Amino acid sequence: MTGSEVPLSFRLAYVPGVTPTKWVRIWKERQPDVPLTLVAVSAAEAPDVLRGAGADAGLVRLPIDRTDLSVIPLYTETTVVVIPKDHLVAAVDEVSADDLADDIVLHPLDDTLDWERRPGQPAKERPATTEDAVELVAAGVGLLVVPQSLARLHHRKDLTYRPVSDAPESRIGLSWPEDETTDLVEDFIGIVRGRTVNSSRGRTPAPAQPKSKRPDTGGARRKPAAGRSAGKNPRSGSGGAKGTKGGKPRRRS
Repeated sequence: MTGSEVPLSFRLAYVPGVTPTKWVRIWKERQPDVPLTLVAVSAAEAPDVLRGAGADAGLVRLPIDRTDLSVIPLYTETTVVVIPKDHLVAAVDEVSADDLADDIVLHPLDDTLDWERRPGQPAKERPATTEDAVELVAAGVGLLVVPQSLARLHHRKDLTYRPVSDAPESRIGLSWPEDETTDLVEDFIGIVRGRTVNSSRGRTPAPAQPKSKRPDTGGARRKPAAGRSAGKNPRSGSGGAKGTKGGKPRRRS
């Protein structure tokens, strides 16, 4: 390798709650010579990391400022309320925002849900992070409404969660600088969209295997099947005219 050659690599940013394990595994299978590096970022800083070339692509929470960025929505998460296991809400399978009207509902500074009207009663102070808010829920200070993946990420044995039917949902998308849609970015797009290795919408598919050719017989005609010589009448068993024997003409009287 010369001094000017730089080995290929791919940097993937991801926000809390996103689990890229499956996609990383498929990448390693398809691109064994191109290492993939994971870059953990907060939901707020992810767009700037991409614009600043801190990653080639990123799994982000939507919506984001799409200036100079391309985005592909991937999936939508269920929104849940995190509660102590002995809370009244734990006795039901699902709640609405109105069911939380009498509770203090924490609103961390890194909240990514787009609320028109937040449920419950506001706390005196906003926790700095979702993780801090979970600790306050465990301490009995209030409840917390978050995307389900974040409830799982910060799971505690003394807490549980229930879906909130009418809460805004959080979407996850793949984003990258719109002027940097490289071959490697296209490869990763194909992976998250479930394309096969030879998909025509991915990078150049693997060349098709050449079809095997029949052996050259030199133009020779195929031999007739055994017992059926060329020109023989299948009924008379000979090549003579009908009504003759052994191919000899019939004697006139």
